[in-house]
Amino acid sequence: MRLSVLTFMLLCFSMSIHAQIDTEKKLKIVPAEESKNDTAPNVPLLPSKPQDNNVTDLALPELSNNLNLPEKQFSMFPQEEFRNPGELYVKRISKNIEDLKLSPEEIEQRNGSTTDVYFGDFKSSAAFVNVIYRDHGYTDGDVIQVLVNDDIVHARVYLSGAFKGFKLNLLPGFNKIDFLALNQGESGPNTAEFKVIDDKGMVVSHNQWNLATGVKATVIVVKE
Repeated sequence: MRLSVLTFMLLCFSMSIHAQIDTEKKLKIVPAEESKNDTAPNVPLLPSKPQDNNVTDLALPELSNNLNLPEKQFSMFPQEEFRNPGELYVKRISKNIEDLKLSPEEIEQRNGSTTDVYFGDFKSSAAFVNVIYRDHGYTDGDVIQVLVNDDIVHARVYLSGAFKGFKLNLLPGFNKIDFLALNQGESGPNTAEFKVIDDKGMVVSHNQWNLATGVKATVIVVKE
């Protein structure tokens, strides 16, 4: 029994040595060789050649001599806004000097009356009259208030270019009609034309006013 075990162990040992020898024969280690050129070649860097911008192969477009060029430069902005401020100041001073040459009536016509205007009293035997009015100048937003015998008949009336108004039943005696300027519109002063027409179509009173804000024009119809 011992002999058999010993024989088996020897057999295994011999097979192990044989396998190790075969492995050493098959594996061959090759030593690494040092490279003769470990570093990159020392070649000096030369600057790149500048590009030649004088290209002569491109055909340039021909300019026509018959072009109609604008004589004046186009601008989207009004020239008045970019004028010399000193020039505008001189213009304003000149206007003030011109105003000094005007008569008081002409100045009032331009700027509007600053005192109440009375157009007079007119007699009539009519049962009623039609009071009509309109903006006789540029329609610029003039607004008035209408009163009869100090009572408000129309609180706010926008004056347009067409006549508008109301019917007034006349009371015995004085019938006072006031037109009060509530503003001066955009261009000033408050300008209007009015007519008072009786029941037979006859014009009792017809006149115009130029008022500053807060000033009133008055006409009186006296019923006989």
